[in-house]
Amino acid sequence: MENERPEKIAIEHDDYHARHIGRTGDGRQFFLTTPFEPAYPNREGCEYIALFLFDLDGNLIESRVDTLGPRATLDADACREKYDSRLNELGEVDFQRIEVKPFAINHNGVEMGLIVREPEEEEDEWAVELQPGNYMAFFEPWDSGVYDT
Repeated sequence: MENERPEKIAIEHDDYHARHIGRTGDGRQFFLTTPFEPAYPNREGCEYIALFLFDLDGNLIESRVDTLGPRATLDADACREKYDSRLNELGEVDFQRIEVKPFAINHNGVEMGLIVREPEEEEDEWAVELQPGNYMAFFEPWDSGVYDT
């Protein structure tokens, strides 16, 4: 199989990072997730809740991002409540596989999304990484629905 830039990737519903993906009652595809900027010495990092909505062709049509702040200062109950609120605002949903196009948005200076990583060396592979945090990475075949963590 030829290694080439992905036009669309599949994400299979699971009980881990792809727990809250699927379709809304009106047929839109959605992905509710928790991107993060890791903390480093001299940098606090930041946690987010991100709801991405896609049309049937996999185009991003809307993003709703909540900035939660550094992990060390989070109120776990408030975060869970906000996350559940984002899920509930979708109405009735069907958790299932989605097929979406890679995308990037800018949220307060932070690049977020399913971002294509081009090969740097000849032996490198194309990838799509969920950023920030790179906690889901997709490789060919793009329709497998499988990701690495």
